[in-house]
Amino acid sequence: MYLTRFRINTGRVGARKLLASPQTMHAAVMTSFAEAPSPGDGPRVLWRLDRDGAADTHLCIVSPMRPDLTHLVEQAGWPTTARWETFDYAPFLKRLTKGDTWGFRLTANPVHSIRRRDSEPTKVTAHLTPSRQLNWLLKQEEKAGFKVAEKSTEKQLVPGHDTHDLLIHGRRQFRFAKRGNGGQVTLVAVTFDGRLEITDPDAFRLTLTQGLGRAKAYGCGLMTLAPA
Repeated sequence: MYLTRFRINTGRVGARKLLASPQTMHAAVMTSFAEAPSPGDGPRVLWRLDRDGAADTHLCIVSPMRPDLTHLVEQAGWPTTARWETFDYAPFLKRLTKGDTWGFRLTANPVHSIRRRDSEPTKVTAHLTPSRQLNWLLKQEEKAGFKVAEKSTEKQLVPGHDTHDLLIHGRRQFRFAKRGNGGQVTLVAVTFDGRLEITDPDAFRLTLTQGLGRAKAYGCGLMTLAPA
């Protein structure tokens, strides 16, 4: 497994086109590999955009093969002064153990299935409020092998509500035509920044390499870690 980070030159026309369309960015990421990744239940290509300022935007990729981002540098980077960084992710993944605490970032598509009438099929609908988005994440914990850290009562800004060491931000909504069948895709993505504890290392490694939630092709599902 490999973890790659590429800084995007947001002043370039090509960069703005990539940033405006999850479909276009997905296509650019997938052409970074000489051979198409094998479909299946194993590790997959995950990507995420981190926008930490108007001029500080990074593309993060986790992949089973090492990518070549030459085309992205030429289209949306600094061809003569900046490239990209790729790290061997496997040794880090192997070192993860139960009880470890980490800071984390996850961009995800929190959704649920609803129906207005019993006779209608269920419809996948986005959670739009922070409280429901938090509940969505908490429902993923056990299967995903982690637990979001909770705040002590004295650290809660709103006692009984501000219960977890977590910030939900960066909500973005996209609507575009799905290639191939002409259908419409509506996508709501939010970013979770917080602190977690690993409860099941094997399940957690799958979360880091296979993603969490839906819309993985559109920049959702990738969780990365940093020292807590």
